[in-house]
Amino acid sequence: MEARHDVLIVGAGCAGMRAAIEAFDAGADVALLSKIHPVRSHSGAAEGGINAALGNASEDDPETHAYDTVKGSDYLGDQDAIQILCDEAPDDVYQLENWGAVFSRTEDGRIAQRPFGAAGAPRTAYAADITGHVLVHVLYEQVMKRQIPAYEEYFAWKLVMDDDRCQGVIAWDLLNGGLKSIGAKTVILATGGAGRLYVGTTNAYSCTGDGMALALRVGVALKDMEMMQFHPTTLSPTGVLITEGTRGEGAYLLNSEGDRFLERYAPNAMELASRDVISRAEQTEIDEGRGIDGNVVLDLRHLGADRILERLHGTRELAMTFAGVDPIYELLPVRPGAHYHMGGVDTDVWGLTSVEGLYAAGECACVSVHGANRLGGNALMETIRRPCRGLGALEHDRRGPAVHRGRRGARAQGAPRP
Repeated sequence: MEARHDVLIVGAGCAGMRAAIEAFDAGADVALLSKIHPVRSHSGAAEGGINAALGNASEDDPETHAYDTVKGSDYLGDQDAIQILCDEAPDDVYQLENWGAVFSRTEDGRIAQRPFGAAGAPRTAYAADITGHVLVHVLYEQVMKRQIPAYEEYFAWKLVMDDDRCQGVIAWDLLNGGLKSIGAKTVILATGGAGRLYVGTTNAYSCTGDGMALALRVGVALKDMEMMQFHPTTLSPTGVLITEGTRGEGAYLLNSEGDRFLERYAPNAMELASRDVISRAEQTEIDEGRGIDGNVVLDLRHLGADRILERLHGTRELAMTFAGVDPIYELLPVRPGAHYHMGGVDTDVWGLTSVEGLYAAGECACVSVHGANRLGGNALMETIRRPCRGLGALEHDRRGPAVHRGRRGARAQGAPRP
């Protein structure tokens, strides 16, 4: 092996960097490996916000957050995993704030929260409409503060298996060419989704399902792979994401006849119905001839220039750059596009897979906290929720690999219970 670490994390988006920080703080020798620079990770494209029941709304609490998530998953989510996610969410958001995340604020100084689809209360904390960008940079600052090394522009080609456990990665040096082998007592896959399987997608060109393929080739099961979420508002014709935060702020969806057509599909929730409901409604309108050049339109004009410039400035910039449309004055052409893969590498709630020494976290993993449909704002929380805690790297050093069992259903040595 050309290099060795206690923990090697493949992927350096929010999930990868958060796992690196947690492992480092537990005393492990940690490194990141990524085919792009960490701040170029697709996590930075997340716009609308991150869910946590912070108590701003008196009717909201972690139990309500969990109920909404279970219901939004079409009752196919792992309810134990969902409860852990929702219970721990508030402290994780406050930790991000303490690290320097600049969240938007209410008039009395609290973290502002906007309503999102299928949520029982406004619980999506946000930084205007560039939340993912803010969190990626905050986490990267913490990685740099800890001087965690990163193998940038290395493509993970193959997991190293020996004695029925994962012991590292063989990677291709994209910049200089050639293979590099990196040994590790624990490998965490955090490579993101596989949205580039689809022509119409919000995903970056880097989202090619690498981690899922790596795990599958060493015998780890992939779970819920048929569960791809389509986001209802992707900008035509590029597929660039228009955040759900626009509808959280009060934007309308209209068909070619100027009707708010969701009155026929989700009369109570309207534009704040779950993403799967709205996407199906939009496609029905388009298929039945009430679309506009294969799209419907999103109307933000009534929100006013001040509100758009304060809370949705990133959306306005994207619309002007990629569609030549200014949402202060004009309608945005939108349509459903592949957005998020609920499926992925099968893990338990601690990120353990069926192979010793191998974990997965973030979108490439399937806990399954999202079931058949993810609620907006839960993806960033899934990445931030201290993934793969208790991965036992220090136990490796003190007692050897036998202590670190990592089998499906087995708890990592020393891991705290939920």
